[in-house]
Amino acid sequence: MLYKFKFLTLIIIMSIFTTSTSAKYDSLAYDFSFNDLDGSSLNLSEYKNKVIIVVNVASQCGFTKQYDDMQQIWETYQSKGVIMIGVPSNDFGNQEPGNNKEIKNFCESRFGITFPMTEKVSVKGKNAHPFYQWANKNYGRSAVPKWNFHKIILGKNGKIFDTFASITKPTSKRFISSLEKALTFDDK
Repeated sequence: MLYKFKFLTLIIIMSIFTTSTSAKYDSLAYDFSFNDLDGSSLNLSEYKNKVIIVVNVASQCGFTKQYDDMQQIWETYQSKGVIMIGVPSNDFGNQEPGNNKEIKNFCESRFGITFPMTEKVSVKGKNAHPFYQWANKNYGRSAVPKWNFHKIILGKNGKIFDTFASITKPTSKRFISSLEKALTFDDK
């Protein structure tokens, strides 16, 4: 009986920290832009009516091998209306020390990355990129990265559809299930 109580308590606590509490959306993801690794503008508005996956990445992280999974998702789902975007950040453990050119070379040569990558930005705290501030304000704490390779799935309506912690691989059944639901969900 004590085990069931502890398990139930753990489930309740986890749900508090992983669910959205506000979801007001006075603006949409399409209102934001980044610069890519070459310095060109990367406007999320270019991807209206597509499912966008935003992942904060780092080259020297234990999760860096997820680049392979990200590329696999990109190759499999791009033709179905999915956009994968990598967002380099040095916010966690200084695991992305390189400049934009070094990051680009690393991603292309080591992992064959062909999906869009933004310039290195902050993803947490008061200096977070405006997209991440918006995600926190509109979806809650589960949209704020706790470490590298945190994933945000944006629905076709420009709102956050789901979020995933670093430990969840983009090729996991759980992630793919959510991605496929986002592709069929129509809330315009």
